[in-house]
Amino acid sequence: MQPRHAKTAAMVVHDLVATALAVVLTFAFRFTGSQLTERLHALPLLLPPFLLLAGLVYARFRLYRTKWRFASLPDLAGIVRAASVLALALLLIDYVLVSSDLYGFYFFGKIAIVLYWVLQIFLLGGTRLAFRYLKYTRSRQSSARGATVPTLLLGRGGDIEVLLRAIESGSVKKLAPKGILSPRADEAGQMMRGVPVLGGFADLERVIARLAEQGQPVRRLVAAPSALEAEPDALVAQARRLGLPLVRVASLGEGAREAELAPLEIEDLLLRPTVAIDRPRLERFLQGRRVVVTGGGGSIGSEICLRALAFGAARVLVLENSEPALHGILSNPLVLAAGGRVSGLIADIRDAERVHDAFRAFRPDYVFHAAALKQVPYLEQDWSEGIKTNVFGSINVADATLAAGARALVMISTDKAIEPVSQLGVTKRFAEMVAQARDAEQAASPGHPTRLIAVRFGNVLGSVGSVVPVFKAQIARGGPVTVTHPDMVRYFMTVREAADLVLTAASHADGEARQAGTGAAEDQRAAVYVLKMGQPVRIRDLAERMIRLAGFEPGEEIEINYSGARPGERLNEILFAREEPRVSLDGIEGVMAARPVFADRARLDAWVVRLREAVAAGDRAAAEAVFEAAIPHFRERKAGQVEGAAAEPALPEAG
Repeated sequence: MQPRHAKTAAMVVHDLVATALAVVLTFAFRFTGSQLTERLHALPLLLPPFLLLAGLVYARFRLYRTKWRFASLPDLAGIVRAASVLALALLLIDYVLVSSDLYGFYFFGKIAIVLYWVLQIFLLGGTRLAFRYLKYTRSRQSSARGATVPTLLLGRGGDIEVLLRAIESGSVKKLAPKGILSPRADEAGQMMRGVPVLGGFADLERVIARLAEQGQPVRRLVAAPSALEAEPDALVAQARRLGLPLVRVASLGEGAREAELAPLEIEDLLLRPTVAIDRPRLERFLQGRRVVVTGGGGSIGSEICLRALAFGAARVLVLENSEPALHGILSNPLVLAAGGRVSGLIADIRDAERVHDAFRAFRPDYVFHAAALKQVPYLEQDWSEGIKTNVFGSINVADATLAAGARALVMISTDKAIEPVSQLGVTKRFAEMVAQARDAEQAASPGHPTRLIAVRFGNVLGSVGSVVPVFKAQIARGGPVTVTHPDMVRYFMTVREAADLVLTAASHADGEARQAGTGAAEDQRAAVYVLKMGQPVRIRDLAERMIRLAGFEPGEEIEINYSGARPGERLNEILFAREEPRVSLDGIEGVMAARPVFADRARLDAWVVRLREAVAAGDRAAAEAVFEAAIPHFRERKAGQVEGAAAEPALPEAG
């Protein structure tokens, strides 16, 4: 028996023993003499069916989903509900089946049932709380022995409490919290899990000096997410002036067991607060499912693999044509910890037979299609390669998904697909149309049709080709930092946020598919999802901010050069085409959606044939003629060059 199942079985046995004990103690406290003897005599008949009922009730209220060391108020509420149901069952049995009219006496009686209810809650909840307290005491003593780095914690009370719990549980090691600084004035002077709130961020230098005088010199600053919302630049500057390393809390809100620390990067200072994901929704969506991720070794694909595992996917298959990238994701510690749940295949999505064979053997529930060529300048130069991968490869993946009977295909697209002026944008827009055409056919199919959707987002911080590491390298060399146009803007988001919102969009599309035939209007189905990325960031401002955070003054110590636009670049990115009708997504944060504007399969297939002929002949003009016919807003190459020359900087692009 696996350890997890053994622990669950032990919990079940404990609760059933506690239930039997509650019944016996109820009789012992309530009755005496012959009344007690008579009832104890009946226990062999009463207890077995009652314990069976109790086991079903406990399972219904999910008393075994939480480990006892993490028992909390929601678990206690579940115990109260379960005990109330059992007490009500006893009341019904006593007053309906064993009433005084039929048998001349009440077996329990109202007072005994109330007493049983109290005892049952005490025996179930008390043991859990006692176990948690013992674990808490041991882990706190252990963390205190291992605490070697005097630390000051920065952030609001809610964030800091989660961090302190992580330190106590041993998830975050070696930190010895000496105090807390909170941006909220009303928290000053309070104690949080035994650690004092010593003031606000403005008091940082004073608090550091006072602790040093008391013989507790602080050696590290730890910032919770709330500490980076107001004036992160000032906080970073203070830490640099004091010579103290400043790290951030990663994974806060995922539970104390998953909290971890990471170096503070410019990415942490760029974004608005990330959208809170609906974790239970994604767990319900992926629990026990089989997932394929094409391009699973890339920045987005690999994060989708890891998040699918985190939300309970039973199996994950990584399709990747780069051997180093495949090795990288399969060597990830989280993947190795998952054991046999993750497997990988070297496969090129251009190879239709290989893709079909892989899908047929794996039988996926969901396919996340992240494989693509994404760098704008390379695709402008090698235009046919972009068509082979982004168009023909996407067709192969879509057809293989349908042949395998998967529940949904999610195609990762880009904001450059709207009114495209580049080969990247136009090939991704054409791939969206492929998905929409096949999705329209599936909508008319009986049963449970496969959903095919696209998800668009902008630049992903930390991805291959992202502008941030390029700027870092330029600053490290002493400059200059290269920007093309002073007014160019881009949307940014983190890899984790992008992956979570892609999964959220997929869960909504899958829900629509399950509602097919229940009265939901098919013409209201969302076909394209767009992730909310907040306000776009002006790249010039980004460059200046990064220079200042590195300790230099832009324009004086490190220059910013404007180098001119490349073909296929645009000043602003667009989220929706003008003609795309929007769809309301009730109850889902962070995602917008639109209905399809094109789904004519016959015309699409004719265009695909012409594209194949153009690629085979090496005729770029013929290929662009197809795109111009298929996508009304696509400019000819010359028009794209004119717009790009007046617009965007020469920056690496991230899909």
